[in-house]
Amino acid sequence: MASSNGDDFPDGVALVVGASGGIGQGVAHRLAASGCRVVLTYRRGFAAAQACADQIRAAGGQAELLQLSLDDLSAVQSALGALVEQQGALHTVVFAVGADISMTYVANIDPDEWHRTIDGDLNGFFNVTKAALPLMRKAGGASFVAITTAGLDRHPPLDILSTVPKAGIEALIRGIAREEGRFGIRANSVAPGIVDGGLFDRLRERVTPEFVEAMKRNTALRRFGSVE
Repeated sequence: MASSNGDDFPDGVALVVGASGGIGQGVAHRLAASGCRVVLTYRRGFAAAQACADQIRAAGGQAELLQLSLDDLSAVQSALGALVEQQGALHTVVFAVGADISMTYVANIDPDEWHRTIDGDLNGFFNVTKAALPLMRKAGGASFVAITTAGLDRHPPLDILSTVPKAGIEALIRGIAREEGRFGIRANSVAPGIVDGGLFDRLRERVTPEFVEAMKRNTALRRFGSVE
């Protein structure tokens, strides 16, 4: 791989997919603080992604923005190809996309919302994978990280629209790790519980305070996590 830049990162660029969300922004800040050039993708959350990039630059880091529609494979392939031409090797991809879902029982799921969620999250991850893997192989190795959910091990109530696509992403990550290791590509997932900020802030507006407190009591530390 290329020479090192920062805290054991090779030269090139790190791509944070979903950098308008709370966890994505936290990841982008940490990568930039480690010396990485980061590219922050967003779909509709321009203001949040722009604010994150501005903060990184103000701290002396390097950050660029990229609007990306994950449901269009050809667009994702074109965008990532152009990114590598402009920025150099793609050494890191962090997939931190989370769908803004309804909290509901399986029997009450709206079919249109089901398809939108699968398309935006699971199929979106597949499209990023399809576009990124050839570029990672060309770089001589890279790291692929997906943010999933602790709900896969302990099913939270009314959260099936979150856990189903993340289960598929976990399976894809295992497949990437097994198949792409020979090319120097590592693949891992991080499965956080409930984290304050981002999507959870919007969730609070849809449920009762009693429901939020019940969720908190269901955690081992009786509190929610933070991006930091």
